[in-house]
Amino acid sequence: MPDSSVPDPGPVRRARTRETRAVSDKPTTPFDNLESAHEYVRLLVEAIEEAVSAIDEETRRAAGEGSGRPLEALRLVTYKLEKLRGHMTAGRRLLNDLRTLRRLLLGQRLLSEDRIPGDDGSG
Repeated sequence: MPDSSVPDPGPVRRARTRETRAVSDKPTTPFDNLESAHEYVRLLVEAIEEAVSAIDEETRRAAGEGSGRPLEALRLVTYKLEKLRGHMTAGRRLLNDLRTLRRLLLGQRLLSEDRIPGDDGSG
């Protein structure tokens, strides 16, 4: 039975504790850090490009056979894959920007930690 004299830290404190633990834990999924997420999205873009090539070949074959509905369906698949490729490429760029900004911020923090306390640089 919990001690009623000790107040419950509440959900906010528990969430902060979980966040602190999550940040310090080693990466275990492709999305645990920006680098692995960037690599994962890059691989998705490659897979999409392979799918586009395969569908383009199927579309040419279907066009040669004069298939109506299958040809329209393949054109719709091509359109959707192109949209997906665009979104993934944009996501990859965003991840790259975030990586760059993180390096910039970490670099500034390291520079400020290297300064001598009390030294305002005017000396």
